[in-house]
Amino acid sequence: MAITDRPDSQDSDVDLTAVDVAGIVARVRETYQSGRTRPIEWREEQLDGLVRMLKLEGPRFEAAMAADMGKPAMESFTTDVGFLAAEIAAVRKHVAKWAKPRKVRLPMTAMPGKGYIVPEPLGVALVIAPWNYPVNLLLLPMAAAIAAGNAVIAKPSELTGETAKLMAELVPRYVDPEAIAVIEGDVAVATELLEQRFDHIFYTGSSDVGRIVAAAAARFLTPVTLELGGKSPAFVDDSANLEVTGRRLAWGKWLNAGQTCVAPDYVLVTEQTRDALVDSIRAAFDEFSGGKGTRGNPDFTSIVNERHTTRLQGLLADHGGTVVFGGGSDLDANHVEPTIIVDPDADSDLMRQEIFGPILPVITVESMHEAVEFVNDREKPLALYVFAEDDETADELIANTTAGGTCVNHVIQHLVPADLPFGGVGESGTGRYHGQSGFDTFSNLRSVLKKPTKMDLKMLYPPYTAKKEKLLRRFM
Repeated sequence: MAITDRPDSQDSDVDLTAVDVAGIVARVRETYQSGRTRPIEWREEQLDGLVRMLKLEGPRFEAAMAADMGKPAMESFTTDVGFLAAEIAAVRKHVAKWAKPRKVRLPMTAMPGKGYIVPEPLGVALVIAPWNYPVNLLLLPMAAAIAAGNAVIAKPSELTGETAKLMAELVPRYVDPEAIAVIEGDVAVATELLEQRFDHIFYTGSSDVGRIVAAAAARFLTPVTLELGGKSPAFVDDSANLEVTGRRLAWGKWLNAGQTCVAPDYVLVTEQTRDALVDSIRAAFDEFSGGKGTRGNPDFTSIVNERHTTRLQGLLADHGGTVVFGGGSDLDANHVEPTIIVDPDADSDLMRQEIFGPILPVITVESMHEAVEFVNDREKPLALYVFAEDDETADELIANTTAGGTCVNHVIQHLVPADLPFGGVGESGTGRYHGQSGFDTFSNLRSVLKKPTKMDLKMLYPPYTAKKEKLLRRFM
């Protein structure tokens, strides 16, 4: 099943004839079947290796991301290298506990006996990562799969080629190369990978490609985790602290030049608050750039390539709204200015497609209730944000909408706590990871019931007499 419409596809420098995909998968599966990946000690060693790699090779990863997309070292460290090392270290700390059998209380009808859940590895996991956070979104799912005792095949994005090449070079030095493999390549390699049988597939990327991955997995009844995207809305209540709200919304759009799956995609706000909010966001953008704009600014990430820059230019050219800030772009530099557009047409591409860039539509609504209707009339988002000093308003909006995750009075930060499962719902994805939820995603939570033979209740067995039926109906 070819990934022909993959939105981040392009030519690769990898010699596809030299990539023996089936052979690599077979080798990794043979290692898994030998039992090597099951011991807790092996898992801990691999997680230690990943943390050590991030700490020792962090500057090289930061340099690779700078080469791939002009990413500032500060952003690369906070969103990919440093954050990731801390979370994998936390997984390593808890993996032995998570892997232990989990006791379950039995009802009276199941007594005497003992019940427990045994987390066991699924087998060989495939992790397909995107380009926007090329270290984090490859290694964090890998760490979860390793913690659960699986062997792993990892496919980095070809769009961030320097980072992918470095990943392929370094990962085998720090972890068991017979059980964990990084395969570089483009669409042809990804397609060949999806022809193989895996025990779990973890894909992060677009909804369109997510459907292709799910269809390929269905042939083998392989479970999938799909971390997709969509249009994540923010609602700004009249009670919101507008200075802080504007700064945080601007930061969410500035970070990685808006190329973040949980970036605020559009803002809903009443007319009473709209102009003051726009002024606050604009002031924050000016503050972030030091008043010098973003063209050539070392603190502002580039758009990943020319095709995506052209796509964003198309959204800027035809939206039917009012550009109140920004709007400029430079195709040669793969640069798009942070832009605020007020009240674009609801049926424009800007409001129908995931923006994945530094463009922020601001939509005027009459009330929170209209905002709720606006959100609920569209696909379920990966994230939903609400800014309000009034707790009841925030709680009401959460209660009447659905999203993969929600953050109140900030954006993106709900990804930070490892104990908060991260994932989408409906069009924005399926499955969860981070912390123990990631461990459980890559585990078969096997149910076990142990019964003694000393007490064998014959009332369960035929013949079914009236007396047995009376007793069973009374106690079950």
